[in-house]
Amino acid sequence: MPVEAQAPREAQLQAHTEALLRADPLRMACLRTARELALPDWALGAGFVRNLIWDHLHHKAEPTPLNDIDLIYLDAGDPQGLAERGHQDWLAERLPGQRWEVRNQARMHVRNQARMHVRQQVPPFASSLEALSHWVEVPTCIGVRLLANDEFEWLAPHGFGHNWSLQVSANPRCRQESRIFIDRIRDKQWQRIWPDLVVNWP
Repeated sequence: MPVEAQAPREAQLQAHTEALLRADPLRMACLRTARELALPDWALGAGFVRNLIWDHLHHKAEPTPLNDIDLIYLDAGDPQGLAERGHQDWLAERLPGQRWEVRNQARMHVRNQARMHVRQQVPPFASSLEALSHWVEVPTCIGVRLLANDEFEWLAPHGFGHNWSLQVSANPRCRQESRIFIDRIRDKQWQRIWPDLVVNWP
């Protein structure tokens, strides 16, 4: 697609995604609850947005249940993530019946280094956007926060087009993790839930 055509298309896809979010009572409740917690540089990501788009494109009458709600944030003052459990408990009390997974991205560079089996130091992430941009699959690399004025702020380093194309590709920033990509696709059985997905195997 020509460069001049990409920006209008991305804006259109963003608007479509926002309309889907606003029409989903559970997801809006999750966003409002996360906003109330007010963690630094927070966002709800991964399947929270990705699955919403895939469900719509598969014309599902009911949304696919969320296995968990991924809330990311970045608090450099807690590099070990000691406060994560407390945040999860607070969210569970405010919005019962949901499984929250809260992860401080200030420590994720250490986990990534161990996962990649590399000896050189991986520098800490400077933002949740940077951390999210290293997730294994491109369509998973998307997050959203709800601002005080009820507008959305997006963390979408790869844009929206990939999600709306139903293509599942490995993140080019994680080429060394091709085995993790393959294992995740098979373990999660996404193509059973969303049969129109096209997986681009590395």
